[in-house]
Amino acid sequence: MRVRLILAEALTGLRRNASMVISVVLVTFVSLTFVGAAMLMQMQIAKMQSYWAERAQVSVVMCRDDSTATTCADGAATEDQIAAVADRLQSPALATLVRDVRFESGDEAYQNLLDLYGDEYKDYVTPAQLGDTYWVGLVDPGKSDVITEAFSGTQGVEGVRNQMQYLEPLFSALTVATYIAVGIAGLMLIAAVLLIATTIRLSAYARRREVGIMRLVGASNRFIQTPFILEGVFAAFIGSLLAGGAILAGVQFGVGGYLRDRVTFITDWVGLGDAAVVIPIIIVIGLVLAALSAGFAIRRWLRA
Repeated sequence: MRVRLILAEALTGLRRNASMVISVVLVTFVSLTFVGAAMLMQMQIAKMQSYWAERAQVSVVMCRDDSTATTCADGAATEDQIAAVADRLQSPALATLVRDVRFESGDEAYQNLLDLYGDEYKDYVTPAQLGDTYWVGLVDPGKSDVITEAFSGTQGVEGVRNQMQYLEPLFSALTVATYIAVGIAGLMLIAAVLLIATTIRLSAYARRREVGIMRLVGASNRFIQTPFILEGVFAAFIGSLLAGGAILAGVQFGVGGYLRDRVTFITDWVGLGDAAVVIPIIIVIGLVLAALSAGFAIRRWLRA
């Protein structure tokens, strides 16, 4: 009976403040959608970093005739210098870090270039301009600096390049976009909390006579507060469900139906499984914030 009475009071409050409840639903929907989008973007960044870290290699570029590095003062790398690099890569100091090594001569690099871009480049590029390169795959891509230090200043080595450095600007831009989404989501969540608190205070004021009668008959503060808290939780729950639906639609149609076919250099996209992880989190965030803000607002109103 008490549960039925509490629910009836909560529904009464929702009907009396329908416009404010709709506002709470919309603000919660927008803010939690941004929260979920930010979480999915961070998941996507992690997937991309993991994918490319496994495939990115460190290149040990040998000297060419036209190299200007101080270690290339004698011109193109000799056979002995090329062999010395191979021996060092297989040495005990580096063997635990190196997953695999592939040597690509200037002729092989030239042929790969023609296969990739066509024969029109044969008049502009020669094998001597490309030079010889060791492509090194690392067990831990984060330790590429060890390879750089190992061959720094080595005669016959023009330089060491890490392929991941070319992707860092992309990851940085995506991270900044994530921070922007989090910032917008934070502002919208603050707006949602304030709006929920205002709605609860207005609802309590509209029912001040009923609240006074409850106090006179000895109703506990918890019994009085619960319907108002349920109003805020219910509105936030609807907004959370809408945000979850928007995230599912974005992943299914935005990522799966559009981006996956057009952005081919990313093979591992976030999917419905990732959305299924995010949605319960944003629902819990919405419910917790609504319960806390509504509870705080009604307690302050009752003390006033």
